[in-house]
Amino acid sequence: MPQKFHTIGLIGKHGDVSPRETVLELGRFLLERGHRVLLEESTANRTPNHKMIAVSLDDLGAESDLAIVVGGDGTLLHTARSLADYEVPLLGINLGRLGFLADISPREMLTTLEQIFSGEFREESRFLLSAEIDGVHYTAFNDVVVHKWNIARMIEFETYIDGSFVNVQRSDGIIISTPTGSTAYALSGGGPLLHTGLNATLLVPICPHTLSNRPLVVDGDSEIEIVVCDPSENVHLRITCDGQTSLPLRGDRVTIRKHAHPVRLIHPVNHDHFYILRTKLGWSEHNTLSKDK
Repeated sequence: MPQKFHTIGLIGKHGDVSPRETVLELGRFLLERGHRVLLEESTANRTPNHKMIAVSLDDLGAESDLAIVVGGDGTLLHTARSLADYEVPLLGINLGRLGFLADISPREMLTTLEQIFSGEFREESRFLLSAEIDGVHYTAFNDVVVHKWNIARMIEFETYIDGSFVNVQRSDGIIISTPTGSTAYALSGGGPLLHTGLNATLLVPICPHTLSNRPLVVDGDSEIEIVVCDPSENVHLRITCDGQTSLPLRGDRVTIRKHAHPVRLIHPVNHDHFYILRTKLGWSEHNTLSKDK
């Protein structure tokens, strides 16, 4: 039996009117099919003459059977963090550049949605990270980054995995990444690509002073603790989640664990992770340089 997605939530890129026409097209399509359509309130404010129900993002998460995100990977990252505890499936329409997460183009979206509503789709579960700073928890889908802030010198910190001391390092910081985030900042920092189905967490030092400090992959259920050696240096440190949430470090440590609720991603039935990697990273390009040079 096809899965029933009766109530559909629509979320557009925050602060941007560019998804407006795509959102309106999706809304008309869904309403004509008889769906109940909820439009996230800030998106609704930027979308004149819509005929959908404007609701808060929390209400959209609580009431939707499927949430469609219109934007790029950044919009989907923000939505995934916001709606993770509701465990509503997410589908991304890509108006951005990379499209590792939002993988459906606007020109294919209506045909793809017809297939999904008939039961032809793939569902993927991915985990988030929870960063605890001074008793307050923040979520990240890609990565939690401990890094220097507005100063041209290294920071010194200790790393613990499940309570066991791993190392002390001096560097510009460290990236703690999910497999999803291994194609983001961790990749540019020299980390390996992790398949999104792995239960693993990646630690990548940022410009370490000692060359033997290498990326480290640990079990996804591990508890990771970063302890700053000199708390007086905290004024120069920031904690950043997914490159979108920037926080000061209060106290001398940040603790990172797997978040309790996973993200559910809906893909077309022909979704191919390695095709996306080949396309986005240019792996299928042949060398066109002349052999005579």
